[in-house]
Amino acid sequence: MACTSCASDKAGTFNDPKWRRALWIALAINATMFVIEIVAGITGGSKALQADALDFFGDTANYAISLGVAGMAIAWRARAAMLKGATLALLGVYVLFAAGWGALHDATPHAEIMGVVGIAALIANLVVAVMLYRFRSGDANMRSVWICSRNDAIGNIAVVLAAGGVFGLNSAWPDLAVAALMAVLGISGGFQIMRQARAEMRSEPSPAPATYQQSLHGSR
Repeated sequence: MACTSCASDKAGTFNDPKWRRALWIALAINATMFVIEIVAGITGGSKALQADALDFFGDTANYAISLGVAGMAIAWRARAAMLKGATLALLGVYVLFAAGWGALHDATPHAEIMGVVGIAALIANLVVAVMLYRFRSGDANMRSVWICSRNDAIGNIAVVLAAGGVFGLNSAWPDLAVAALMAVLGISGGFQIMRQARAEMRSEPSPAPATYQQSLHGSR
């Protein structure tokens, strides 16, 4: 599906109250889960939970940006998507570095905290993903929101599985492996968003040059 046709066909959706309401709910859910996961991640010593908490924080900012550019021209929406894609990719790089650092320095995290909070985060992200499912084929800005929700749900499942691994093996490696997986998802999703946003910016028609008569009127 071409990016330009998606953008032009879906442009009116940004003024749809259902789209805006879904984004506001998603923003509130992600902001709440950020606080819960960052506290649980630090308390439980889990790099995967801390990475997921930062992801929730990034998504909260992403939804706020999406609401800010709703109804604007495709070029502005594509620029916002480009910023979100870059943020997601940079977050992935940070998480990958943190996982490597943790492999050398961190102790075994608390599996019980990882499991309980991971399940809560999965439920939260599934609710958001279901709300935003209908918008997954929109322009780069809409697609970026869907990709974030999809990646988050996959990451939450991995966190829950890692909790079982940490409990069974009494080792930090399952936690660190999930943190690395989430980093790869973030980097991949960020580049997907930036590629589509770049294509939409290139496809945006340039303003027509002023004619000689228009120039004369403008100089009067």
